[in-house]
Amino acid sequence: MRSIKQIVPAFKINMGGTILDQALPFKGVNQIDPFLLIHHWKDDLKSGQHQSKVGVGPHPHRGFSPVTFIFNGGVHHRDSLGTSAVVYSGGTQWMNSGSGIVHSERPAKELAEEGGTFEIIQFWINAPSQNKMDKANYQPISKEETPTITLSDEKSTIALVAGEVFDKKGPIEPYSDVLILRMNLIKGASTKIPIPENYNALIYQLEGSAKINSETEISGKKMVHFNNDGTEIAIKCLEDCKIILLSGAPINEELSTYGPFVMNTEDEIRQAILDYQSGKMGILTEEFE
Repeated sequence: MRSIKQIVPAFKINMGGTILDQALPFKGVNQIDPFLLIHHWKDDLKSGQHQSKVGVGPHPHRGFSPVTFIFNGGVHHRDSLGTSAVVYSGGTQWMNSGSGIVHSERPAKELAEEGGTFEIIQFWINAPSQNKMDKANYQPISKEETPTITLSDEKSTIALVAGEVFDKKGPIEPYSDVLILRMNLIKGASTKIPIPENYNALIYQLEGSAKINSETEISGKKMVHFNNDGTEIAIKCLEDCKIILLSGAPINEELSTYGPFVMNTEDEIRQAILDYQSGKMGILTEEFE
């Protein structure tokens, strides 16, 4: 069983007027290779808003994969590749930004107009240097398209987004070896997740209460970072809980970051800024109904 390295409570940050819970990075830790960032946004949106006034407008990325799990509501993704797609609760938006892409992320039109609960988690996965200048691509996965493992209670589920576990394979084609799960477990549910020993691993608990490895109790909005000293993590829910598991083989490369760009050197960051400013990452002009 993997031992716990540290437990990190998420903390509040202000992102352009939007208050989020951030679990990664935190003080003294810039990444848990290959994972760079975890943002949790849950809000009750007021009604009567125009979609163009909510969410995050056009912005660029290069050199990594920003991934969004939708838990409540829907996210409308538009990008400079010409994509316009909405993914709803239970679905995933996975974007390999590669050499560059400009995109926007806004609550679905009906949510902006009618109001309601909006909850997402976005996390960033670094790309190996050999893939940082690949062609960008966007992979939307609905809840129905996501392979699901149902536990013996017939109510608790584990959704497999990327990687392989329990004789199933996730639909996403990532840049590097990862195992990405999202779990909805009812009170009393328990499971053991097998993880390759060379993978770094963490779980983030959105809500509820759970016991990890039969000994440590955690509650909502906490991240658990594990040591690489075993091949299994045991989870038992003490009350209904939502949990994500992020694990992957470390890339072990130098990291240079600036805002929405994740590269290996400062020169590459400077080039990314110039390329974006000159339009080489494409241009996104949003169209609204």
